[in-house]
Amino acid sequence: MLAPVAMAAVMIIISGCIGNGGPSGGMNTVCIRGSCFSVELAVTPQERATGLMNRDSTEPGKGMLFIFEQEGVYSFWMKDTRMPLDMIWISADRKVVFIDEGAQPCRADPCPAIDPGGKALYVLEVSAGTVENAGIEIGDAVVLNTTI
Repeated sequence: MLAPVAMAAVMIIISGCIGNGGPSGGMNTVCIRGSCFSVELAVTPQERATGLMNRDSTEPGKGMLFIFEQEGVYSFWMKDTRMPLDMIWISADRKVVFIDEGAQPCRADPCPAIDPGGKALYVLEVSAGTVENAGIEIGDAVVLNTTI
C-alpha cells in the first residue's frame, strides 16, 4: 500500500497529457517540458526490481515510471538491461531532481549503482537520448497522470 503522501501524489489526474500504457491498459503518462511519455508503472517491490530488464528496446515516447512508498534516496543499476537508458529522478513535489543520461547496460558483476545523491519519490526510465532531445533539465516541473 502506498503511503498517503505518495498516494495523493499519484492520484492527481492532470489533463494535458495524452497516452496509454501499462499492463492495466489505463492512462499512464508523464509529461516534462511539453513532452509526454506513455509509461508502464513499477509500483510493487517485484515490479521495481525487474524494471526494464531483459528487454531489447523501448519505443520512443514510452518508458517506465517507478513509484516508491515514500521519498528517499533510490540508487539504480543496469543489471540485465540490454539497452541504454535515460533516468530521471522526480521529487514528491514533482520536480526533476537528478538525471543520468545514457546509462549503459551492465556487463560486470556486481553492477555499479547510479546514485542520485538526493531524495526522490519517482524515477522515470526512457530511451537514451530522450533527455537531450526533449531539453529536460534539473528543476523542470513534471506532470503525472496515472491510474493507480
